Amino acid sequence: MSRNPKSPARSSPDAVPASIRDRSIVLVGLMGSGKSTVGRRLAQRLGMRFADADDEIERAAGMTISDIFARFGEAHFRDGERRVIARLLRGKPMVLATGGGAFINDDTRALILKDSLSIWLDADIPTLVDRVARRSHRPLLKDRDPGEVLRELAAVRNPIYAEAHIRVSSASTPHEHAVRAILEALKKWKS
Repeated sequence: MSRNPKSPARSSPDAVPASIRDRSIVLVGLMGSGKSTVGRRLAQRLGMRFADADDEIERAAGMTISDIFARFGEAHFRDGERRVIARLLRGKPMVLATGGGAFINDDTRALILKDSLSIWLDADIPTLVDRVARRSHRPLLKDRDPGEVLRELAAVRNPIYAEAHIRVSSASTPHEHAVRAILEALKKWKS
C-alpha cells in the first residue's frame, strides 16, 4: 500500500526520539513531588518498564525503609540505595523513580548523570506538604512538622536537584500535566 506523498506522516503525540529510550529516565526531587505516580504514567506512555527505587530497596532488604532507618540508620540506607540504583541502571532501560535523598549522594548522582537522563520534578512547599500528608511512611518526617522539614530539605537539596538534565514543574495540578511536560521536554532533548 503506498502513502500519499502529500499527506504528512502521522506520529503519536507521545513520540519522542528513539534515542531517548536507549537509556533509563530517572526522576529525582523532594518527597511528594510525584516521582512514583508520574513515573508509572510516563513509563506507560513511553512503552518502558517502570521501577520505584524505594520498592526495590525494600524488596532487596526484606524490610521497610522506615525499619532500615530505625535499625541501621540513614548512612546504611543510602549505601544500599546506591547499590540498588546502580543495579537497576545496569539493566534494560526503564523509568526509575528515586527516593528524595538518592540524588543528593555524590556517588549515586554521578551514576545517574552518567548513565541515564535525569529529570527533576520540582514542586512548591505547600504542594509537597499537601501530598506528603496523605501518607505516613516517611522516616524523615517522623515526629516533625512536614512544612518545616520540607523547607529545610529544599534549601539544601534544590541546588543539587538543579544538576539534573531536565527540570519540570510538578505543581498542584494533576500529575498528568507533569507527564505531558516531561514528554514535551524529551521531544526537544539533545544529548
